[in-house]
Amino acid sequence: MKKVVAIVGPTASGKTSLSIEIAKKFGGEIVSFDSMQVYKYMNIGTAKPTEEEKEGIPHYMIDEVEPTEPLNVVDFTAKAKAYIEDILDKGKLPVLVGGTGLYVDAIVNNTEFSESKRDDEYRESLMKLAEEKGNAYVHEMLKEIDIDAYNSIHENNIRRVIRALEVYHTTGKTFTQSNIDSKRDRVYDVLFLGLDMDRETLYERINRRVDMMLDEGLVDEVKSIMEMNLGEDSTAMQAIGYKEIIEWLEGRVSFEEAVETLKMESRRYAKRQLTWFRRNKEINWLDYKNAVALGIELTEKFLGE
Repeated sequence: MKKVVAIVGPTASGKTSLSIEIAKKFGGEIVSFDSMQVYKYMNIGTAKPTEEEKEGIPHYMIDEVEPTEPLNVVDFTAKAKAYIEDILDKGKLPVLVGGTGLYVDAIVNNTEFSESKRDDEYRESLMKLAEEKGNAYVHEMLKEIDIDAYNSIHENNIRRVIRALEVYHTTGKTFTQSNIDSKRDRVYDVLFLGLDMDRETLYERINRRVDMMLDEGLVDEVKSIMEMNLGEDSTAMQAIGYKEIIEWLEGRVSFEEAVETLKMESRRYAKRQLTWFRRNKEINWLDYKNAVALGIELTEKFLGE
């Protein structure tokens, strides 16, 4: 069976640097599994690796589409699979890296997605509810019926939250169960590596990353995205790091409040990411202090080198 390495973990845990070291050591190329890094122009706010940080390693599924283009899990995984096969055809090691658990799982479990029934009237009612009471209110509705989807889908991704509610409404099955039912036999032998650290350290790293993003020009990046007139419900306008700065730029909150909300939302997202990944018993959790050495050792065993 074809072998791939999947590096997972919460935001700001060090996935990028580990993936590059693994790719350098074993002749790999990297496929990103980040639902936001796939969009062009959204660089600072999504913590995309710079050309310098990539160290010459080819990266795929970064800067794939315009912020105006919605990219669902079906389209994302189809594109990613094509890149993985190309890497394997070259005799290279695909190194999957990202924090969007649903996307990683969809690839490694060879999920076949089928469109469930639509209910436009129900969908519209949820959109109005989100407008009136906020995204968080509708997101909490998901918690009651599908805790896994609640943990994997951020409240700002309101279209996906509503889609998960719609699936349950039209089929009686949770979004998560629908995905489980659609899993097929695996086509890849996967080594999962996860970045682990205590919660306090992780939160400190997240807070520092936000400060760095602001120093690097996040506000100007958000302004340039706003000039594209994408619409308030677009993925870019709802992404963590963009939505909060937009709130400030439009005068609804102070700068200090926007920054604090951004840090809080990032920490909450990391917590949900960890909840999602902890369910996967195949993940080899690596202490962040010596993750590279441990990751290389496990990959050597996995590849039989």
